[in-house]
Amino acid sequence: MRRARACAASPCNPVDLIPNPSDRQPIAPAAATDPCGLGCQPGRANVPVPVIGSASRETYLPMSQPSSSEFDLIRRYLTGLGAVRRDVLVDVGDDCALLHVPADRELAVSIDTLVAGVHFLPDCDPAALGHKALAVGLSDLAAVGAEPAWATLALTLPTSDEAWLAAFARGLGDLAAHEDVRLVGGDLTRGPLSLTVQVHGLVPRGHMLRRAGGQPGDLLCVSGALGDAGLALRHLQRGEPVDAYLRQRLERPTPRVALGEVLRGVASAAIDISDGLLADLGHLLAASGCGARVELTRLPLADQVAGVVAANGDWGLPLAAGDDYELCFTLPAAHARELPVLAAAAGCPLTPIGTLEAQPELCLVLADGQPWQPQRRGYDHFTDA
Repeated sequence: MRRARACAASPCNPVDLIPNPSDRQPIAPAAATDPCGLGCQPGRANVPVPVIGSASRETYLPMSQPSSSEFDLIRRYLTGLGAVRRDVLVDVGDDCALLHVPADRELAVSIDTLVAGVHFLPDCDPAALGHKALAVGLSDLAAVGAEPAWATLALTLPTSDEAWLAAFARGLGDLAAHEDVRLVGGDLTRGPLSLTVQVHGLVPRGHMLRRAGGQPGDLLCVSGALGDAGLALRHLQRGEPVDAYLRQRLERPTPRVALGEVLRGVASAAIDISDGLLADLGHLLAASGCGARVELTRLPLADQVAGVVAANGDWGLPLAAGDDYELCFTLPAAHARELPVLAAAAGCPLTPIGTLEAQPELCLVLADGQPWQPQRRGYDHFTDA
């Protein structure tokens, strides 16, 4: 999982969006200045609100308490998000969701955590953050050729900012509806801002794409363009203006779900590019037991990124900046001519950038045929901390 270097993870509780009773704060006894002995405070409007749980006497809360509880926030903003699916038998609101997996499908599951200051800027637009929180998981499903189905969310908020939460839920819900995903549960807590999304997808039995499977001679390809999000982040960190295209690529990536589905039965191996092409391609090559030759001049670059590379030879931007959320995949030579057809079916550009080789090493080649040595290969949460 890739970070946006600016601005830990708690494991996702699969479905329980009902707060843990142990998280509730006890009601303090009435102070000595309490004029009525019922928890009221002088000089403040008070309305008795019965609290269930004491058989001997009722306890009352003053109106000064927060108006929205965890339950209120869940019901108002995190219930009913995404598409309506008939395979969701029990939705948000119970201890567990109940989901139906067809007999001819296998279940693909992935989980990612985003932490403020590590994966996104603290002032990131909440609607964009909601979109990205789901998109990074959908990119994993795309890499294995899965059809997205369900998601769960563990959200930790420093305060109950309802305007922020409404925008976040809108961004997540809009992408979920577009990709036929239902939010079926999760957890809501208070603390430093972080969010964990688990996604679930369905793959026809025996047709999952994997990192392993590439063979020497296979064509190495990538979708979309590389380095856009990295350049946007660089501008933001320097306090420089960012054009709309680059900001969109950083904050609202497009998961290549359709591409993953059309690659089933055609591609020999696939992986999503989150930590940078070099890092993620390295995982694919290690799993496949192959090496690769990549021709740098074939990398698909937007004009803005190409300008940076041309100005200072900074190939590290498209190769290692990360946050691309494109797919890197291999095609057997017999399917090489199908690349334009696959691109049309997936609705995104596909570019061959090299070939797999038997020698287990990665060779990056410049236009003149000379090798290029990278200074770094991608983001790592611990070595780059």
